[in-house]
Amino acid sequence: MSETPEPIEILLAEDNPGDVKLTQKALETGRIQNTLHAVNDGVEAMQFLKQEGEYADAPRPDLFLLDLNMPRKSGREVLEELQEHETLPRIPVIMLTSSAAEGDIVDSYDRHANAYLTKPVDFEGFVDIVSRIEEFWLTVVKQPPK
Repeated sequence: MSETPEPIEILLAEDNPGDVKLTQKALETGRIQNTLHAVNDGVEAMQFLKQEGEYADAPRPDLFLLDLNMPRKSGREVLEELQEHETLPRIPVIMLTSSAAEGDIVDSYDRHANAYLTKPVDFEGFVDIVSRIEEFWLTVVKQPPK
C-alpha cells in the first residue's frame, strides 16, 4: 500500500497581487501537490519563517519564492536576515523577480540565493518556469530534513 505524499509547502513573498494569482494558477497546473502560502512583503516573510505572531503555526516551507523589490523589507534584506538563523538558510530560496539587472543577479547570489529567475510576462511562460522550478527543486534536488 503506497502512502500519499504530503503536499510540498511553498512560501511566496510577493507584493503584486497579480503575480500571486499567476503563481497560484501556475502551481495548480503542476504535477506536484503543494500548498502555497503567500505573504505581501519581507517583514511578513520573516515572521512566517520564524513562526512569529499570526504565523506561529506556519509550516516550515520546502521552497521559498522571493521577490526582490517589496515594501517594508526587500528581498535583499530577507536574504541577509536568513543567514543570521541556524536552520533557515537550509530552505532553498529562489528569487522570482521582474528585474534582469546584472547587479541584482550578482547581489542575490552574493547573499546566498539558490537561484535567480526573471518572471516571464505571459502566462504560458510563467507556467513553464514554475513547472521547471517544481521539477528541479522538488523532485531532483535532495534537501536536508526539516
